[in-house]
Amino acid sequence: MNREQHVDLARNLLVIVILSALAAGSFYILRPFIPGLIWATMIVVATWPLMLGLQRRLGNRRWLATTLMLIALLVVIVLPMYEAISTLALHGGDIMDSIKALPSYSLPPPPSWVTDIPLIGMRIAQEWQRLSDAGPGGILATLEPYITVAARWLLGHAAVVGAFVIHMFITLIISGILYMHGEAAAGIVMRFASRVAKERGTAAIRLTGLAIRAVALGIIVTAITQSALGGLGLWISGVPGAGILTALMLMFCLAQIGPLPPLLGGIIWLFWHDAHVWGVLLIIWTVLVAMLDNVLRPMLIRRGVDLSMLLILSGVLGGMFAFGIVGLFMGPVILAVTYTLLRAWIDDMPQQHSDDPVVEALLVPSVDEPKDD
Repeated sequence: MNREQHVDLARNLLVIVILSALAAGSFYILRPFIPGLIWATMIVVATWPLMLGLQRRLGNRRWLATTLMLIALLVVIVLPMYEAISTLALHGGDIMDSIKALPSYSLPPPPSWVTDIPLIGMRIAQEWQRLSDAGPGGILATLEPYITVAARWLLGHAAVVGAFVIHMFITLIISGILYMHGEAAAGIVMRFASRVAKERGTAAIRLTGLAIRAVALGIIVTAITQSALGGLGLWISGVPGAGILTALMLMFCLAQIGPLPPLLGGIIWLFWHDAHVWGVLLIIWTVLVAMLDNVLRPMLIRRGVDLSMLLILSGVLGGMFAFGIVGLFMGPVILAVTYTLLRAWIDDMPQQHSDDPVVEALLVPSVDEPKDD
């Protein structure tokens, strides 16, 4: 009997080793396509309801709806991101030269009109005077911990324009395949999740889709809207390099820093060149664009999934630092699924129900055990 158990144990270990080797080999082979697969999955899941609505309006012709969706993705997502990255890469040398020139640059005293800026004029004048008193190198000593690190990170990511084009090309191909056969792919994923964790597995997959749509609506749409409006304000007010500043704004908004740094640079430039009227108008426009984040993002996220805003923002920031741009989607999804499964496990007690529909979907109905006589 012990010998049979020993043989079974060896066989089970051998099966585990073989399956692990196959999984590792498959992962290694598909490694060049994994970033595009992740991007395509996030995009298709976020836009799937839109594709279905388009398909109904086109007489249920899936191929035509898929073609139009791919064209829309190319125009709305790929081209703006390519323009932003290529613009930053093109002017990367100018940005680094400006940073290197900071040690020899001495900031003059603040003009008298700075104190007249509403709300923030006095504070700006004090900080400006402090940098001016520091003399040559004072600006670098103050800004180097922030600007240099940010510039190196930004240029390091912006320099891979060729890799970005390849990934976007792969993403479009995989997106087209998923649009055409989305139901079959979802069925496979749902069956696998059910095989692993039964009802909780399928509920976790549904929650993943909701979290992806929440991030796509709340984070991406808000970032694009803010950067577009901010860039429009810079362009109308006559600030030079509005395209570069708009690209920076998009990166800052995606990183949850907000559109203020590029816009404040444009405001300072306008007042420095005595365009006071345009400067005041751009201040008002900047306040409106910055406040849009507090109104639009929560409203859009709540339409996707009812989760804590702190959880979503933590996932966005942590995911971006851990996985790059694609972490904007992966971070909130991982945190949302983990948090909800943990809550469901903690609250999984007999005769207990939750008011949260997401948690309720994850709770497995309890079966009363027969009582012994």
